[in-house]
Amino acid sequence: MVEETEILNIVYSLATSPDFERNGICFAARSSGLYRSEDGGLTWQDAYASLALEVPLTTVAVAVSPNFEADRSLFAGVPGGILRSVDGGQSWHVASFPPPPPVVSALVVSPNFARDGTLLAGTMEDGVFRSGDRGEHWSAWNFGLLDLNVLSMAISPDFANDETLFVGTESGIFRSTNGGRAWREVDFPSDFAPVLSLALSPTYADDGLLFVGTESCGLFRSDDRGHTWTRIGREAVTDAVNSILLSPEFPAKPDLLALLSDALLVSRDGGQSWLDWQAGLRPEQGMASVVAPRGLGPGAPLLVGLTDGGVLQI
Repeated sequence: MVEETEILNIVYSLATSPDFERNGICFAARSSGLYRSEDGGLTWQDAYASLALEVPLTTVAVAVSPNFEADRSLFAGVPGGILRSVDGGQSWHVASFPPPPPVVSALVVSPNFARDGTLLAGTMEDGVFRSGDRGEHWSAWNFGLLDLNVLSMAISPDFANDETLFVGTESGIFRSTNGGRAWREVDFPSDFAPVLSLALSPTYADDGLLFVGTESCGLFRSDDRGHTWTRIGREAVTDAVNSILLSPEFPAKPDLLALLSDALLVSRDGGQSWLDWQAGLRPEQGMASVVAPRGLGPGAPLLVGLTDGGVLQI
């Protein structure tokens, strides 16, 4: 089912409540704003209604707190900075950013957000910003980040202990192992950039496994924290990789999903072989974003954001 179809109204990002199975809450960041659903994506409402905006506010990134049911914290990346809500999107506050106002392209929230209140934002021309007070104030953390055009971000599931972050940029990949205070360039061939998507194994602290999706060179896997790389899915993954999702039980259940603009592919063996997620699923509209609120097992539901503003339920 496709809802609220509009021309050139890209769904840049999707996010769901950690308790999605129970409450069905999800958010869609679109060219025309931020939308909220409380029925698993069947119907959508304007999450910015309380702002009474005169013109649409393009929203490229959206992220929810891991403790959303308790703290109701929600963050939206917009031109000029971050909007934050502590009531599930009923009301909004503008975060304080140092000038010039950035154009936010990506957001990640600490898995330990309840204790550390940390989240980071990637921007199109101003690098990475960090907040340690639940998104109220932000400061630039770009020491060693040689490319300030951030297209994608990933945070370690064990961030509380290893403080590891990755960003994908126009020219390559950068890693921080001190929470973003300093960055080092990863040995990833610049010919393969731009890097559109990143995903870390749920057990990254132990296995050092990460996946990288590029604009024109396919999908790559590293088993040693980004020191060496292997291209995977060479025959199947031939288009820009807009998003990568891993099973929450990875690598015990090595399910891996790659979202291309014209295909949704799944691997059940960690990337060795690939199939269409669903036979015949080739929507006329391009696919820009995806979320898997109940994992990647056979029959698990997906929400896919389209380039015409629709959200496809699978």
